[in-house]
Amino acid sequence: MAAHRTVETSPTIGRLLSAKEIVIACGPGGVGKTTTAAAVGAMAAAEHGGRVLVLTVDPARRLADALGLKGIGNEEVRIADEVFKEAGITPRGELWAAMLDTKKSWDDLIRRHAPDVATREKILANPLYQNISGRFVQSHDYIAMERLYEIHSEGKYDLIVVDTPPTRNALDFLDAPQRLADFFSSRLLRWLIAPYRSRLVNAATRPFYSVADRILGTQFLADISEFFVLFQSMYDGFVARSDAVTRLLSDRRTTFMVVSTLEATPLREAEFFSTELTARKLHLGAIILNKVLPDYLRDSSTARLAQHMADRVDTLGEGLTDDPVVAARVLREVAESFLHFGIVARREAEQQDELKGAPDILVTVPYFDADIFDMEGLLRLGQQVWD
Repeated sequence: MAAHRTVETSPTIGRLLSAKEIVIACGPGGVGKTTTAAAVGAMAAAEHGGRVLVLTVDPARRLADALGLKGIGNEEVRIADEVFKEAGITPRGELWAAMLDTKKSWDDLIRRHAPDVATREKILANPLYQNISGRFVQSHDYIAMERLYEIHSEGKYDLIVVDTPPTRNALDFLDAPQRLADFFSSRLLRWLIAPYRSRLVNAATRPFYSVADRILGTQFLADISEFFVLFQSMYDGFVARSDAVTRLLSDRRTTFMVVSTLEATPLREAEFFSTELTARKLHLGAIILNKVLPDYLRDSSTARLAQHMADRVDTLGEGLTDDPVVAARVLREVAESFLHFGIVARREAEQQDELKGAPDILVTVPYFDADIFDMEGLLRLGQQVWD
């Protein structure tokens, strides 16, 4: 009896995401991360079916334009099938999009988790909360994780693609739940709420409050104290949610996709983040390198042809124009430019081989002739990434 042969297939983004529920796109700014996240989401909706959500944490008007929307807000909006059909594809599933609204998300969080109606209304009416709920330290990063957890828990989507802030800030995005929980048990918070709980302060802290009273005013200190006292009433909820989010990020259903280019600075940041993911034991599913020079620039035969042109510009330029000097100059610049790009392309190939981290998949995407501004462009990019 003939032995059965196992057919091995190369890993692809498409196969990776077929087994995932959350993919978090991260990386340095200016490398096409938001567009790549949207392209991956569009391909998942078109190829896999089901319901796919692209949740952007880093606001980008271009994303709304490419998806055929006037704008994107906190609530998920479905992308019309007609947008796909205009690009020549009938999707198997549904594509949805949302952009984090920090202030509204915090208000919704308070309404859900305040221990009672009175506490909820006091927090929402607190002047300090109204002014800084969208700005204070870790606010944006924490609420992004809260929103991701909330949407995933609802179970409405088969895949959620999250577009994060640029790399170094994305680490804050990952650490925000624990940092905020730590803040609620910190010495600084105890100092801030002491005036509200008691005007009797000890000798060590009295100078601090005396200076703060003069600079900030008694009412402002009271607002600060009241705000954090009320927030402390939700401490247990914050800690429980922080633990749940941490478990979600390390769950086998979650993967990370680092997007970069091969330029020196973005590549260093991408390597830094890939190393951090590995150290945190988070799944590094893929590294996607955008704007990579094509393979033919590294081909030795094409390089020899370019060198041949550079060496014989005087002969090759005969009859091309009335001015043989101009013809020779143009041909020489073309040949030398090709050779220069060949050097860069070979260096890029070396950089790919030297990439730190161990992603399941390494994808390279070539330069596109035009900017991506519609669904057709997103799908063209998505097809480059997908297979």
